[in-house]
Amino acid sequence: MHPQEFGKNPHELYYMQVQRERERGEKMEDSPRNRKLRVCVATCNRADYSKLAPIMFGLKADPENFDLRVVVLGSHLIDDYGNTFRMIEQDEFEVSSKLHTIVRGEDEAAMVESVGLALVKLPDVLRRLSPDVLLVHGDRFDALALATAAALMNIRILHVEGGEVSGTIDDSIRHAISKLAHYHACCTRSAEQHLIAMCEDHSRILLAGCPSYDRLLTSYHSEDSAKVIQHWLGDDVKENGYILALQHPVTTDIENSVKMYGLMLDALISFNKRTLILFPNIDAGSKDMVRVMRRKGIERHPNFRAAKHVPFDKFIQLVEHAGCMIGNSSGGVREAGAFGTPVINLGSRQTGRETGENVLHVRDADTQYKIYHALELQFGKRYPCSKIYGDGNSVPRILKFLQSIDLDEPLQKSFRFPPVKECFSQDIDHILETQSALAVDLGGTNLRVAIISMKGGIVKKFCQPNPKNYEARMELILKMCTDAAIQAVDLNCRILGVGVSTGGRVNPQEGVIIDSTKLIKEWSGIDIRTPISDALHLPVWVDNDGNCAALAERKFGHGRGVEDFVTIITGTGMQTAALGPTTRHRRGIIQHGELIHGSTFCAAELGHITVSLDGPECKCGSRGCVEAFASGLALQHEAKKLHDADLLITEEVPLKGEETITAAHLISAAQHGNPKAEAVLRTAGTALGVAVVNILHTVNPSLVVLSGVLASSYQAPVQQVISQRALCSVGNVKVLTSDLQEPALLGAASMVLDFATRRMN
Repeated sequence: MHPQEFGKNPHELYYMQVQRERERGEKMEDSPRNRKLRVCVATCNRADYSKLAPIMFGLKADPENFDLRVVVLGSHLIDDYGNTFRMIEQDEFEVSSKLHTIVRGEDEAAMVESVGLALVKLPDVLRRLSPDVLLVHGDRFDALALATAAALMNIRILHVEGGEVSGTIDDSIRHAISKLAHYHACCTRSAEQHLIAMCEDHSRILLAGCPSYDRLLTSYHSEDSAKVIQHWLGDDVKENGYILALQHPVTTDIENSVKMYGLMLDALISFNKRTLILFPNIDAGSKDMVRVMRRKGIERHPNFRAAKHVPFDKFIQLVEHAGCMIGNSSGGVREAGAFGTPVINLGSRQTGRETGENVLHVRDADTQYKIYHALELQFGKRYPCSKIYGDGNSVPRILKFLQSIDLDEPLQKSFRFPPVKECFSQDIDHILETQSALAVDLGGTNLRVAIISMKGGIVKKFCQPNPKNYEARMELILKMCTDAAIQAVDLNCRILGVGVSTGGRVNPQEGVIIDSTKLIKEWSGIDIRTPISDALHLPVWVDNDGNCAALAERKFGHGRGVEDFVTIITGTGMQTAALGPTTRHRRGIIQHGELIHGSTFCAAELGHITVSLDGPECKCGSRGCVEAFASGLALQHEAKKLHDADLLITEEVPLKGEETITAAHLISAAQHGNPKAEAVLRTAGTALGVAVVNILHTVNPSLVVLSGVLASSYQAPVQQVISQRALCSVGNVKVLTSDLQEPALLGAASMVLDFATRRMN
């Protein structure tokens, strides 16, 4: 503090500061900077982008003085939270770096791990961009990692919206960032005084106002607000006739905040008004809130619309015209005041925030009745507009403040007051939920659904007979999937998506079963993706069961780490799929890292490769197909012929009562030395081996994996045919038998889990 400032009241101090800023600006104009100021803006989520975007537009519009670099990280890059990085690209900002820094789990440990991951990745980016100033916003744990990295790398930090008081762990994080920052752009007089009390240098504090108000006030009374309301809430909803709900977890009191969230939902259901509810942020406790929402059926309730993200320009129009806003978001106590929109603020998350008369606090929201009564008091009211947080001119002030920064000044901060006491926090252990997939396998006899973990463990499996007609089958699929998803919550599993394995010809791009096998009736031309996705609100993948077996091997079996391999299912029919280094979960042959389905999605039909011009008739209508020699049905046919001639059943291979002759009897007879049965298996193995040699000569894989009930019987014959008939360049290819017990289910799950892995890394 300057000596002449002692004894002055706050108003006098404020005007003295304004005068010093004016003098500094005049000095800057007399001594222009020799080069552009390299300013890096780092944005972590949808909320901070709404505050930083106006500044970014201002920097971009002044290329003579500023060189803007943009870093995107945090929940911007997560699909579950709307992939909000796209709105940055839509605003035509060039993104210098995207950093995946979120460790999923939505609990306290995951937040800590996310900070650590960001600290590992940020140094290379900051070293490459070499900014003069890093802009950091607010009080998120991502922003703490940014400020920590920049401070340790001697990069000047401008903290936007420091000095405010709200509640929860956010206060601790916000003030910690303020201590690391070299400059401050705050929103209110109170925030400015808090920073001064925290021993920050008054000359480095700018009372700018909230940058979002620059956009908010210019978007006021937008002409397309009716269209926005209809888009997000429905055609029958009018201005002031809906509720906007947005509640985040209180990380220092998760149990009570989750309970309060449930009470809010109950009150909203009883209040019976159309409501747009936004998903909570990624803080610890958010997964529990989402579970509460889904248990109460909010996403399927006719009065509710749920959204992961609403673009800021649309969000402020929805706030402006809402009959009421409820929850604990800062948007309710900040942006809503500019429109006089009535707000119900629940709990302690915004305790200490400056609010207008439009905010009704329900700090002890411990009963549904209190919240319902608050809705009765607030819904439909209008209040005087408030500009506590800004007048729409924040960005020009911040740009001028940036230009005034003297890069020749010492980087080390000078604290003007005694340091504040150190804050302590406690860690609470929570069990991380299991990232899982819901897998569906449609067989000719049974319909199976399983919850499968990221490591391929089958957490729980459900099985029912496969109905004979379409309506009953689809009804059963949806019921089994819904029941499994509900049980997943109790099993602490987070379902990331649904994978479906089915027989026949499948278009995985559209999720459509084009042609089914003869064993599954009324199952051709079926869009299976849409009804499952609509019922569970989850992404859905669909593929042929042969391809799913290959995908299972790639993720959980012999194919792990193998760039090119072929999987062959041996059973009732014959199916194959090949995988290479960059497969995209599609069936067929890999060429140049892509899994090829063919123009009509029937590529790699190994079962119908011709191995004999005058062979037996195949069910496809041709003759001499490998399936006519080596499928389970073909072996059963040969077993019946031997049985009719009394050449199959012996004392070693007895027949019990009216037992039906199957391929298993043939295999058992061969294992007990029956020469006729051995000859049949030898012929079948040779036919399959010839077909495999053709595949080796076509796609040149490094491994062949046999899967299914006949795999162990065919391994040795196929390996022998390869050594005898294949070119020397492929003659050393290994033939292995799959170790996987449920390849179809595991492959269906892998389509989901591989996508989730890419999304989270």
